[in-house]
Amino acid sequence: MLRHRSQMNARSTTRRQANADPMSASEVNAVLDQARALQTAARDGATQPMLRGKKLGLLCESEDLPEAVLFRRAARGLGAHVAYIRPSLSEESTPAEVQHTARLLGRLYDAVECQGTVRALARQIGADAGVPVYSGVASASHPTAALAAALGDDDASGDNRCFVVQAMLLMTIA
Repeated sequence: MLRHRSQMNARSTTRRQANADPMSASEVNAVLDQARALQTAARDGATQPMLRGKKLGLLCESEDLPEAVLFRRAARGLGAHVAYIRPSLSEESTPAEVQHTARLLGRLYDAVECQGTVRALARQIGADAGVPVYSGVASASHPTAALAAALGDDDASGDNRCFVVQAMLLMTIA
């Protein structure tokens, strides 16, 4: 199995990572260890659909944006199903609307990626959804974006970034 022992220690704090909060050194190491294991498995042709049967929601304005494409690629590469959801919430939404929508998303999906949503709204959704809610985990501004460089310099295809997103998914969902 590709999971690292430190993953179990990091699992309780990776909900914080999902919302783009700074990661501790142990969380960074756990994500990098998992990403390296995924990288090695891909190089050896031994990838496994470890998120088979999981349903992820992708809440974003356009499913063609690079961040959306990267998130779908990472999730599908692990065997998850990804549903595109056009956002209906905004900063003007009432707390009751956010809570109702978050609970619905939590019943429908094992995790939700919010792209192009302000962090405060993603946090509100995460507080009521009961599942991991990411705030742009596949975006260039998320703390995990910098971790791809630690996997190697030869990443013209963007695979390293995909491995880091996959590591985050595995550490919070699986």
